[in-house]
Order: sequence, then structure tokens, then C-alpha cells
Amino acid sequence: MPPASRPPAVDRLIQRLQWDDLDVAYLRRLVEIARDEDLAGLGLRRRPVRTGDLSTASVTGHPRQSAAVLVAREPLIVCGLGLVPLVLSAFGGRVATQFSVRDGAAGSPGGLLATLHGDPRVLLAAERTLLNFLQRLSGIATHTRRHAVALGSGRTRLLDTRKTTPGYRMLEKYAVACGGGWNHRLGLFDRVMLKDNHLALLGFAGKSGPTDGSPAAASAGRLAAAVIAARQTAPGLPVEIEVDRLDQIPAALSAGADVILLDNFTVPQLRRAVARIGARAFTEASGGVTLRALRHLRGLGLDFVSTGALVHHSVWTDIGLDWQT
Repeated sequence: MPPASRPPAVDRLIQRLQWDDLDVAYLRRLVEIARDEDLAGLGLRRRPVRTGDLSTASVTGHPRQSAAVLVAREPLIVCGLGLVPLVLSAFGGRVATQFSVRDGAAGSPGGLLATLHGDPRVLLAAERTLLNFLQRLSGIATHTRRHAVALGSGRTRLLDTRKTTPGYRMLEKYAVACGGGWNHRLGLFDRVMLKDNHLALLGFAGKSGPTDGSPAAASAGRLAAAVIAARQTAPGLPVEIEVDRLDQIPAALSAGADVILLDNFTVPQLRRAVARIGARAFTEASGGVTLRALRHLRGLGLDFVSTGALVHHSVWTDIGLDWQT
């Protein structure tokens, strides 16, 4: 039997990562990997004999203290400032940082993000690593903000996906949150999500019906059994089922899905799906979601719209480190 009402609260389905949610040890490890790529050729089978910042070492008579500023070169949403002290520390420390904005703030061309005072050797060596993190994460936040604006401020919430750079998932999902998006599942551990390939194993998938030739009722029964097994194995976790046809919705509802993912549905199909599902499950549209498409999705009554493009179609923003003294 389908549930009488939506069992989980929306805050059990989505979240917005905060900086304090991130593991500092994990962040330091990423920073150290980036540092060692630059200073010691990390990743090469044959590492260089000479290591370190050989360019800065060739400059003699440099001052003991210098100042530099981080500046936005274009309109952007700032993200990653918490990494600044971690990067500077990894390159030797002895640099004080004064921030002018916070993550999530809008930066304009020429806008000051932070002022750095300290050892010029550290500033010069750390510059590229520092900017790589900031430009990448601010790019994701900026791209996400454009999508959030296009979707509007109605009930439908914009979600990311697991299509992230290996090793950088939590940072990239944090950047999505800074841009005004919401975080879908963080990994395979925090939601049961039966997608097309899972359903294929159950004989319940494909555009033309059951994949194993069994009657629809039989494959629907296997789907319901899979949901029961999931709830026994991972009690308390939400269960989401992907469908790619309208006629798969009754089976997903009968199985007790908390969320039904409507994959690559047209706008008319989405209207029919939302009406058919009603309040018995949350609805999520995914597949082919673009900035232009969001304008057509925002008034359909969907609970969520998800897209991996927030990360994998983002472009680095232009941030500079300008020398002061």
C-alpha cells in the first residue's frame, strides 16, 4: 500500500553543507597534495632531484615582509576563503590574513576579498595553489547562483548530484551551497536510490517495459521487495526510485518510495506526473536541466530539480593576487 502522506521531512532529504561540516584533516590533505604537485612533482613516477620554489629562490634582496590582496576580476560568488590560511600554512606559514568578505558573498570586478601580510617567499610560492582552489570553488558557486536565479524563489529547490571531481566532492558540494543550491545525497551511504541500472536487475526498467520479459506485476513486486529490504538494511534512510515513464509511477508509489525521480520527462509529462503522484511522494526532475529549461520547470509544482551541471559545467572565475609592497 502507498503511504498516506510524505513520511520524511524535507530536511532529511536535502541539506546545505556549511564550512564547519567539512573535515579539516581532509582539507589539509588536499592542500598538501596540491602543494607537493607544485614543489615536488607529486604524481610523477620519477620525482625531480631539485624541489621547492626555484623561481622565488633566485630572487635576492627581497623584503622580509610584504603585502598582497586577493581581488575579484569579474562578477562572482565567493567561495573557498576558509582554505586560505590552510594553504598559507602548508607553504610555511608566517602570513596574516584579513578577510573583506565571506563565502557566499557577491564580488564585483576590482572587489577586495582579502589582504595578506607576511613572508613574501610564502606568498609567491602559495599563489597558484591558493588561486586554483578559490577560482574553482567560486566558479561552482557562481554557476549555481545563475541556476538558482533562473529557477526562482518558489517551492522547487535546486539540487546537485554525485557528479563531482574525485576527491573534491565535499568541497564542491559546499560551493553549490554557497551559490544558493542544495545538496542531494553526499554519497552512497546516506540514501537508498534505486536508479535505472538497479531497476534493470529487478526486470523493471527501460522505455518499453520489463527488461526480462516478465509481467509488469512481477517486476513491480520485486521492486516493492527491494524497498522493504532497503528499509530493513538501512532504517531511517529515505528511499528514492527513478522512473523514465509515466506508467512506472504506480509501481514506485506502491513500493513506498519517499522520492520519485522523473528522469528526462518532457514538461507535459512532468505536469501529469506531479498530478499523479500528489502528496504521496516527493518529486524530483532530472536530466537535460539547463538554464533555459529551468524557467519552464519552476511552476510545475515539483519539489526538486537536480543537475550535475552545477559542478561539471562550471567555469573558473577570475581572481587575482596583486602585490602591494
